[in-house]
Amino acid sequence: MSQFPHIVHFDLPNGHVKIPAGWLIEQCGWKGKRIGNTGAYQKQALVLVNYGNATGQEIWNLALEIVASVKAKFGVTIQPEVNIW
Repeated sequence: MSQFPHIVHFDLPNGHVKIPAGWLIEQCGWKGKRIGNTGAYQKQALVLVNYGNATGQEIWNLALEIVASVKAKFGVTIQPEVNIW
């Protein structure tokens, strides 16, 4: 946390810290970013968008790119909270 003094976080009673994934994703430049037929929604970085004709694999690849960028910048591994079919 000392490396990022302005990081948004919430102290938990057990001594751990919660960092909002949306904030991390936004700080990595994903909010509103589009790659082909996929992207992160311009108003909420947690929402991945199919702009038309994207496959499930393309959406999944975007999610993996986002996870990797957060890990590279902050050293934090985020995980999808959705059911993947």
